[in-house]
Amino acid sequence: MEPGSLPARPAPDPARPAPDPARPAPDPAYLAFWRERHLCTLTTPRPDGGPHVVPVGVTYDPESGLARVIADGGSKKVRNILAAGPDGALVAVCQVDGPRWATLEGRARVRTEPDRIAEAERRYAERYGRQPRVNPTRVAVEIEVTRTLGRG
Repeated sequence: MEPGSLPARPAPDPARPAPDPARPAPDPAYLAFWRERHLCTLTTPRPDGGPHVVPVGVTYDPESGLARVIADGGSKKVRNILAAGPDGALVAVCQVDGPRWATLEGRARVRTEPDRIAEAERRYAERYGRQPRVNPTRVAVEIEVTRTLGRG
């Protein structure tokens, strides 16, 4: 090996299945942390590439691989996701409580179907212990989680 070079990365073990990034399997403490009531942040890309970070309520459904945020259809976060095009935007939602922290990364899409919005509202009420205020221009932001990070 040349001085200053890195060793070759070992080849993947074909006998070991690769993890499915769309269905991460976090530990029970991590999942419990996502059920507790915490204010979160959502980071979306601005059209100029910079981050737009705002406080939001987030719910996480590991079985479906979706995180959900309810939002006003005219909000900057929603406009940023829509500006990314039909495939949605790469985003992150995060929460922190002392030494515990969690981030979910994935592709966000804006959903306007009444059943999708109702499901997001139901999950919000379950996690946060209150019904969201009435908003006739509400949408649901659904994030297909591809990566989980943190310590619950």
